[in-house]
Amino acid sequence: MVGPFAWFKWEALFRDWAVFAEGFRTTILVTLLALSLALILGIVFGVLGTSQWTLAKVVSRIYVEFIQNTPLVLQIFFLFNALPYMGVMLPVFVVGVLGVGVYHGAYIAEVVRAGINSIHRGQMEAALSQGFSFWGAMRYIILPQASRIVLPPLTNQAVNLIKNTSVLAMVAGGDLMYRADSWSSDNIFYGPAYVVVGLLYLLLCLPLATLTRRLERKAGVST
Repeated sequence: MVGPFAWFKWEALFRDWAVFAEGFRTTILVTLLALSLALILGIVFGVLGTSQWTLAKVVSRIYVEFIQNTPLVLQIFFLFNALPYMGVMLPVFVVGVLGVGVYHGAYIAEVVRAGINSIHRGQMEAALSQGFSFWGAMRYIILPQASRIVLPPLTNQAVNLIKNTSVLAMVAGGDLMYRADSWSSDNIFYGPAYVVVGLLYLLLCLPLATLTRRLERKAGVST
């Protein structure tokens, strides 16, 4: 009986390495763009969540609670399947960037909000008394101090974001997982395909996970 990791299956994978390389490239592009979007949304809604305006806090809370309490898969399916009925046609790549970016933006918003709240409120009061606007105080005084606190959990969110790009395989997103599934379905060589996919995800995530631990240790020593 031929095993799932027979050598001829590995040979087939090495011959078709370009398939996995293309998926790896797509995963990296989705990760970079989705992470950029998530950081923008996270900072904006994190700041809104700590503002003095009730409406801003409510808007931030609605976004965070809705996104965090619905599955990412459901959100991706909505962008992919429901939007066309509303006359909005998005490329699958854009669906991935929006879906993953918006999803992790909600978690980053909570990280940013917690980081801002950890800064003594006297800092904001002093900034306002010196003529800073709320946003100016956030930009020049509060956020630079909070960045040291939020950096470790932000790095951890980046790791989770990379892994969650695999959800695009469900909508033929061209990512690493989709390429592996498509290639394996043609020849039933699932063993080598998934081992390689796992190693490639590990290649992306392990350095960030290591950085997270170092930042956490550094933050612990500094406090």
